[in-house]
Amino acid sequence: MSQPSPEVYEQGKGMDAHNRAMREIRARNDASYDPREPTRVWLDEDNTPDGFVDSLTIILNTGGCRWARAGGCTMCGYVAESVEGGSVAHEDLTAQVETCLDHEADNADEPADLVKIYTSGSFLDEREVSAETRRAIADTFADRDRIVVESLPDFVDREKVTDFVDRGLETDVAVGLETATDRVRHDCVNKYFDFADFEGACAEARAAGGAVKAYLLMKPPFLSEGEAIADMKQSVRRCGAVEGCHTVSMNPTNVQRHTMVEELFHAGGYRPPWLWSVCEVLESTTDVDAIVVSDPVGHGSDRGAHNCGDCDDRVQRAIKDFDERQDPSVFDQVSCDCERTWEAAVDRERGYSVPLTR
Repeated sequence: MSQPSPEVYEQGKGMDAHNRAMREIRARNDASYDPREPTRVWLDEDNTPDGFVDSLTIILNTGGCRWARAGGCTMCGYVAESVEGGSVAHEDLTAQVETCLDHEADNADEPADLVKIYTSGSFLDEREVSAETRRAIADTFADRDRIVVESLPDFVDREKVTDFVDRGLETDVAVGLETATDRVRHDCVNKYFDFADFEGACAEARAAGGAVKAYLLMKPPFLSEGEAIADMKQSVRRCGAVEGCHTVSMNPTNVQRHTMVEELFHAGGYRPPWLWSVCEVLESTTDVDAIVVSDPVGHGSDRGAHNCGDCDDRVQRAIKDFDERQDPSVFDQVSCDCERTWEAAVDRERGYSVPLTR
């Protein structure tokens, strides 16, 4: 597996020119954030190997993803919401967790079975979250059934995963793989690692008694609609074939602030994927030996996955229903005249002339 040294993040990996451009774009951001307040927290439901369960999702505000600080992924603006300075103290991170627990107590009848903890970077990177904080969080949620923690594959090792497994938690590491195609990950997403590194992370998690939840990115920049669909179908299948990867979450790209995707979007060079494309991938991969889900963020808006505007909410409900039941027949119950426009875009759009439609 690749090693998280400073050289990996500054030289020889990813597009150096892109990284320089992204550092300039993000320098325009003048917002500041309280290190004792989480970035976000919300209650939801998730499909897991244990069934469809209530979940508590926490996005901790850390010093940010080290790859993003070097330049980072074309679509990710989360580093713009991170605390300046590169690190957050143990006491501040535990205060963030307490705030999230207070939110849960105020808005839920009982504690959620599933807790998902993200940092918009790598929870298992000890520059973001120290070993002391990681173990304290494991203790805090030891009474829950399952926990998901986010990490790049570099930082996944069995000792860190064991901190959670040893406390009786079913433990999943959420890895932002984005695509199983190395060239697309390198050139369209500007992510430095290879699919083999993802396989290595799955092996490390499995050796500790944990597992992996793969996150894929539907339609990164520079792909046509048809290319994006084909890439996702192949990627879902390759992930499902990796031992230890039990869930694949396909996330349609949304236009986040202070990103290369936003620059392209404003210049007329990018359209988020159609919701019909999400349905197409989900419907065609139901035979994969994994739970396959999608949660389009900002659906129906210009910056999120959308169709024509009239059918967006109905299609989103069908996707949500599929996430719970894994039954592709839900897509037979939604239709719209704009499907013909989508089909034309899939058939005619080319990478050198995207987007064909808005």
